[in-house]
Amino acid sequence: MTSCRSLLVTLLSVLFSVAAFAQTTLPSFLQPTNRYGGPRVNRWADSVLATLTPDERISQLIMVAGYSNRKPGYEDSLVTLVRTNKLGGVVFFQGGPIRQAKLTNRLQALSTVPLLIAMDAEWGLAMRLDSTVRYPYQMTLGAMPGSDSLIYRMGANLAKQARRLGMHVNFAPSVDINNNPNNPVINFRSFGEDKYAVTRKALAYVRGMEDNQLLTSIKHFPGHGDTGTDSHYDLPLISKSRVELDSLELYPFRQLINAGASGVMIAHLSIPALDTTRNRPSTLSPNIVTNLLKDELGFQGLVFSDAMNMKGVTKYFPSGQADELGIEAGMDVLEFTEDVPAALALIKQAIADGRITQQSLDARCLKVLRAKAWVGLDKYKPVVLDNLVSDLNPVQDVLLNRQFTEASLTVLKNDKNLLPLQHLDTLRIASVAIESEKVTAFQQMAGNYTQVDHFRLTSKMADSTVAKVLDSLQAYNLLLVDVHLNNIRPGTRYGMQAKTATLVGDLVATGKAVVTVFGNVYSLDRLNVPADSARPGRTIEQARAIVMPYQLTDYTEELSAQLIFGAIGASGKLPVTVNQRFRLGDGIAINAIGRLKYTIPEEVGIDSRFLTRQVDSLVNVGLEQKAFPGCVVQMARNGKVIFRKAYGKHTYDASLGAEPKTVQLDDLYDMASVTKVSTSTPALMRLVDEGKFNVDGKMSDYLPSFKKSNKADIVWRDVLTHQARLRAWIPFWMDTREEDGSWKPKTFKAERSARYPIEITDSLYLFKNYSKTIFEQIRDSPLNAKKEYVYSDLSFILYPQIVKRITGVPFEDFLKTTFYKPLGAATLTYNPRRFYKLDRIVPTEYDSLFRKTLIWGRVHDEGAAMLGGLSGHAGLFGSANDLMKVFEMYRQKGSYAGQQYISAKTIAEFTRYQFPELGNRRGLGFEKPSFAYTGNAPRSATKDSFGHSGFTGTFTWVDPDPAYNLTYVFLANRVYPTRNNNKISSLNTRTYVAEALYQAIKRGI
Repeated sequence: MTSCRSLLVTLLSVLFSVAAFAQTTLPSFLQPTNRYGGPRVNRWADSVLATLTPDERISQLIMVAGYSNRKPGYEDSLVTLVRTNKLGGVVFFQGGPIRQAKLTNRLQALSTVPLLIAMDAEWGLAMRLDSTVRYPYQMTLGAMPGSDSLIYRMGANLAKQARRLGMHVNFAPSVDINNNPNNPVINFRSFGEDKYAVTRKALAYVRGMEDNQLLTSIKHFPGHGDTGTDSHYDLPLISKSRVELDSLELYPFRQLINAGASGVMIAHLSIPALDTTRNRPSTLSPNIVTNLLKDELGFQGLVFSDAMNMKGVTKYFPSGQADELGIEAGMDVLEFTEDVPAALALIKQAIADGRITQQSLDARCLKVLRAKAWVGLDKYKPVVLDNLVSDLNPVQDVLLNRQFTEASLTVLKNDKNLLPLQHLDTLRIASVAIESEKVTAFQQMAGNYTQVDHFRLTSKMADSTVAKVLDSLQAYNLLLVDVHLNNIRPGTRYGMQAKTATLVGDLVATGKAVVTVFGNVYSLDRLNVPADSARPGRTIEQARAIVMPYQLTDYTEELSAQLIFGAIGASGKLPVTVNQRFRLGDGIAINAIGRLKYTIPEEVGIDSRFLTRQVDSLVNVGLEQKAFPGCVVQMARNGKVIFRKAYGKHTYDASLGAEPKTVQLDDLYDMASVTKVSTSTPALMRLVDEGKFNVDGKMSDYLPSFKKSNKADIVWRDVLTHQARLRAWIPFWMDTREEDGSWKPKTFKAERSARYPIEITDSLYLFKNYSKTIFEQIRDSPLNAKKEYVYSDLSFILYPQIVKRITGVPFEDFLKTTFYKPLGAATLTYNPRRFYKLDRIVPTEYDSLFRKTLIWGRVHDEGAAMLGGLSGHAGLFGSANDLMKVFEMYRQKGSYAGQQYISAKTIAEFTRYQFPELGNRRGLGFEKPSFAYTGNAPRSATKDSFGHSGFTGTFTWVDPDPAYNLTYVFLANRVYPTRNNNKISSLNTRTYVAEALYQAIKRGI
């Protein structure tokens, strides 16, 4: 027992014997007191070491490669290798999480001393495994001017995922300073070329991991950033002086070592300034591993080799010999030893020959055991397979990835402050995807903001096809060019195809292009086309604006489009110098301008799983009960769209000659009475702002023909709050029938003519002047006896006349030029058949009484149909997304994307209760919550909230109360196939779904 204590004392003295420049902060696994270690770690490590034979202590220093995607029989051979040689660890490469967890459990069950499991997971487990989280490459993170707290969170989250998978060491981060654009192996894996930024970001990453019990290994010591050779295939030469190395390459290593880094990985490099021995890789160099790293820099943590199968080491030293020389050089752990028996034999021989002392080897073994205890292997438990994949993909990491992307987006050119795009009504926009075979996520997102026509160009296209596309693009004044480079490595020319640069060059030469390059930042230098006999040279700098997202992912595509349209800003800076035009630190700051942002619920403090479950449940009940065949639900909070989902079908059956069409997010619905607050009401608010309409004026003030009517002195405020004694509605079409059921003269004909031009259906046309009869019927209609709240359509039928009379502009033109086009609400329109195919328009009712046909792409309301499909009370069609833009403008007090459409004062006036003392819940045009809950609004709706419902199954709601700040749209065709189906109201689906959003906000994450 005394001799055992003496051995441990000796080993400890070896373990902690360092030169004058000792590591300022000990690695966590060696600290005397640590929340994951301390005395417990030491006791376990000491006791295990005492049980190991000298040969078994050597084995603890060896990690072999493991794969979870190999053919049958591979696992048995790996198990045999590990068990027979009693190895210390496995470094996993390609595979999947469930397969790897099963293999890990099997290996651990057969190991006397639990295995240290490692992976290269620089950008998350997805670097090696499918079905796991992929974080951005380090170069992308290097573009963030600050936000190191995000990198810490990445490290913390990754550590939790790794530990859940049964992994203990992450061979990351790379702290190489990439100051060689042609570096084939580091490149995008580096944080950049600024040594201070590299150090700061790497430290945040390391601390995030180690604070959550994951060992790290900073790499590739002493610096792999300035080389044009890939050490996987050859031995790179670093021809720098010691002074240069100290100044640059060694800087981040020195800083992170002093901060307590737990591991350092040695690269396979030839560095004459540090070791003059010809062709000796740094991995095998005592001068570099022991003299420089351990003695001079005082590193006391685990020293890992880079993979021992790489040509950078095996080109001059065969497997086995290389492993022995690595241990002789001072290595603690050999990664990816290929010939384990040979390595063990040669290391034993080196001990016997005195080239390696047993005492030194035991000290290294003790350090490995302490690391194992620190990660919890002293209390080993197998990986639980239940819910493993879901646990490895937390929704918080979706948000983190979005935040990373948003923080790193870099604008490198912005001619005349073109970005973010404004004045959408002046732009004819085409998006052109380069080297993509389908419509891209970038293009789809761009289409959420306004009308964007999509094109694509690829190197595979014939020149004649390219020419046709280029000719078509002449009709547009702005081109959004998204360049898709599907490989980020320099060895593949960054994924550039034969004609990529030429295609981009032709587009930027138009002077109309905003170019977004989804790929390696160094590819910018390749997107230039020299002059030839046919054309002058073209350069990427000719673009009007340039956006660099650094890589190709759904996150970068979607958020780049959002940046261009001003939903988010940009603050990214180039982490490297590309050429003389694009240099380290370049980046133009862009501010967001308040357009809708498309994100996930977690960004606004909502649990997406809770919200989705609630909404799905409510909508699915409606679908099962056949309250409606399908619907679209869209929700936003704080101007951020957090829920968009289409449910069900256009119809219940194949009655339209084909299988029912699945509802799409951009389908157009008949808004029914939501038309009132999307057309008439905003038009009146705008006229109030311009001093052209007075809500306290009389009806006859704006309708001269009403001066002698019973409505002459009715005040508009009473009209807009539905207490003006107006009748609820008039069945105009019924007055066109004779007693025998035939049409009266000057009403309807079965064929179109000059006298009967107004299309009601394909076989029903209205007399050209019949609208005059409708207006006269309203004028001459009797008033209700009592002044009380009675919801009425009649006044809203009149507003298009009023607007045209005041402005001189037809009602629809006024709406589109004043609101819809500037808002980017391109689908909001009357009579959508003029612009859209029927399969994009959702059918409404089969009208068995009046029109005797399915109402599809034409207004459902009979009165609006007789007005040519255009009225102030019904007739508007559009998508949920475009309708939300109007109501988001209301929520933002009349402003949207930096443009004031309606004054905040007028918005406040129209959306407040007007006559609460009379029990009237209405605003001016707007519906508001009942004073006692009736289901007309969400139960939690505040007094400041407002919106409207529509007969066809539509509903929209805004609550500007700071506690909620929400905007909500529900579009359905509950009247299909008949209006007699009112289950949507009895189930209260629309307001219950809105209430789910309120509850999700209250509940939080």
